[in-house]
Amino acid sequence: MGPLVTTDWLAGELGKPDLVVFDATKYLPNENKDGHAEFLHAHIPGARYFDIDVIADPDTDLPHMVPTPGRFAKLIGWLGVGNATRLVFYDQKGLASAARGWWLMGLFGHDNAAVLDGGLPKWLREGRKTEEGEPAAPQPVAFRSDYRASRLRGVGDVLRNVETQAELLLDARAAGRFTAEVPEPRAGMRSGHIPGSANLPYTDLLNADGTFRATDAVRARLAQAGVDGSRPVVTSCGSGVTACILTLGLGLAGLPEGSVYDGSWTEWGGRADTPIATS
Repeated sequence: MGPLVTTDWLAGELGKPDLVVFDATKYLPNENKDGHAEFLHAHIPGARYFDIDVIADPDTDLPHMVPTPGRFAKLIGWLGVGNATRLVFYDQKGLASAARGWWLMGLFGHDNAAVLDGGLPKWLREGRKTEEGEPAAPQPVAFRSDYRASRLRGVGDVLRNVETQAELLLDARAAGRFTAEVPEPRAGMRSGHIPGSANLPYTDLLNADGTFRATDAVRARLAQAGVDGSRPVVTSCGSGVTACILTLGLGLAGLPEGSVYDGSWTEWGGRADTPIATS
């Protein structure tokens, strides 16, 4: 199982005892929708809900920040995930937040995880069955975390990189947000981007139907954004969610996945001591 699976593949694997399917949908503050409520209305048969706001650090006012290894192990174990479990993450928008679940698993040492290409919309377009309601609580199991700190960046790391430019920072937000022509969806947030960063909207890696573009096309778009192998890549976005799509794209293109700036623009744009560019 690679990091990206098709709806045909998943349909053939559903029901196998070592497979857990997660709906990891997270809507933006301005979308006025609740991922869990939509999950209760319709989800892939047997799926469970993966709430990135719960599987997170509770001791910060920033949204869905990475939890400690101990907290992650406890919460993922409660969801019935052990170290031998195969995981598939999807979301209700096509491909927007599912990659965050996939990336979290890799951050804590679990590589047997994938993202459903095209997500729930593709599943529905193909006329596949769904379920409604809250699934039965899974049997808790033990999960052992193997934290990979090199895959994560904090605000201090990024501040230093503004000076050194040792790493290439790719911003997955839409171009208008990057240039400050469009306001941020979170009220009161400054607009612009981290100095020295490059803009690569995550949608540039996707087809119109929410599936990933062909590998050659993904690799070419990454190259246009400056990914040439000379510097490690750090991905960023609004709050560390769609950044993970760029990280997934790097892996699909056969490139090192690099790391994610977890606080992303919610942290950077919400502080008064971080420099901002708009050009």
